[in-house]
Amino acid sequence: MHTVVVGTSGVSASDVLAVARGGARIELSAEAVAALAAAREIVDALAAKPDPVYGVSTGFGALATRHISQELRAQLQRNIVRSHAAGMGPRVEREVVRALMFLRLKTVCSGHTGVRPEVAQTMADVLNAGITPVVHEYGSLGCSGDLAPLSHCALTLMGEGDAEGPDGVVRPAGELLAEHGIQPVELREKEGLALLNGTDGMLGMLIMALADLDTLYKSADITAALSLEALLGTDKVLAPELHAIRPHPGQGASAANMLAVLKGSQLTGHHQDDAPRVQDAYSVRCAPQVAGAGRDTMAHARLVAERELAAAVDNPVVLPDGRVESNGNFHGAPVAYVLDFLAVAAADLGSIAERRTDRLLDKNRSHGLPPFLADDAGVDSGLMIAQYTQAALVSEMKRLAVPASADSIPSSAMQEDHVSMGWSAARKLRTAVDNLTRIIAIELYAATRAIELREGLSPAPASQAVIEAVRAAGVQGPGPDRFLAPDLAAADAFVRGGHLVTAVETVTGPLR
Repeated sequence: MHTVVVGTSGVSASDVLAVARGGARIELSAEAVAALAAAREIVDALAAKPDPVYGVSTGFGALATRHISQELRAQLQRNIVRSHAAGMGPRVEREVVRALMFLRLKTVCSGHTGVRPEVAQTMADVLNAGITPVVHEYGSLGCSGDLAPLSHCALTLMGEGDAEGPDGVVRPAGELLAEHGIQPVELREKEGLALLNGTDGMLGMLIMALADLDTLYKSADITAALSLEALLGTDKVLAPELHAIRPHPGQGASAANMLAVLKGSQLTGHHQDDAPRVQDAYSVRCAPQVAGAGRDTMAHARLVAERELAAAVDNPVVLPDGRVESNGNFHGAPVAYVLDFLAVAAADLGSIAERRTDRLLDKNRSHGLPPFLADDAGVDSGLMIAQYTQAALVSEMKRLAVPASADSIPSSAMQEDHVSMGWSAARKLRTAVDNLTRIIAIELYAATRAIELREGLSPAPASQAVIEAVRAAGVQGPGPDRFLAPDLAAADAFVRGGHLVTAVETVTGPLR
């Protein structure tokens, strides 16, 4: 099994995906263990002094003015975990919880939190055992970190609350730890606070969304090319020299992908035939500009994610010179913004895909295709309601594009009076990514059927490879009306699993 070694300088996005989705094992580097021990010495020294230090010998948030005596500090750390584990609503997905825990471990291992090495090792042990704390949908405002979600994870480390075992069954966390020979942690000064104070949930969801969107943007380039082909459009608008004079990198990449898919097609370039068109519609002609803008948004989001992956997010933090200083680095604004930006871009990509689908189904705009791509229009309704489904998904995407980060709601007796709502931005982005997959699948379904209805002209080799692969995957071609939901589900699985991109790349080589 793949092993990820956690050091002091952060982790990579591929490490997060390996742990969250691939079940990779985790090891702590010798460097990380040494840094953990050194930072703990600083915290222990401060804890022995009479002077109050936030997070070490005081209460938290609006209660930070109370100095806590030594005999109550262990109870203080337990209490912050128990009281903050106040999430409600549906359970969060296993991959999100694993990313959340792993990213908190990454920060702990930086040597800036003051957590003991044995606590960090327990975090790794829990992940390696396949134990997943039960984390709920609601409980994070994206400031002071993803507090309730991280608290539910910390509760598991203490052997309290509920968790899911490697068999998928939810049981008391203490039982699961005991079965795997893991000793529950007894938290000491600062440790409870350090386990809760991070942007780890929203960051983990950002990294996974970026991985999914990378495939979806390539998939959208492919379906846009298929729709252009089915509509007998021109590929001249994809010429590299046209995109070089507006040098947005994403636009150029998207146009190059579409051009690669269309190479060798007999269907393109017929826009001057029986019903001459000077130009194709915007949804066809401007596909690279819209998809390209989304790609460039993703590039910015990756930059933010990379910076956050290298960060040590906690409050207070242990500095190399021995100071323990309060800060505001837990504020989720940088991550929240890009999560919202991606939701906006995804909504627009879904919107333009739906417009192409609608054009394929409208006999007045499809340049010779039958109404709704039906076998016997009137007797058959064809893909009429598939487009309704796609339109409903697009409408929800637009609602999901409303930025969560534009909101703030004060908490903790106005001590935490401006928050990022980054967790909420991440949760709605996950829904948006799911919806975008379905939207692209419906365009794929319509475009492949439309191409097959163009008799006498051969599609591009890459397009033909897609048609053959998607039919082999159980998505049926043209014919009389039938139960459509299974076809759409199979198309969704085809796109979601990356098979659409793979089918094209067997002909074109790697897409950009």
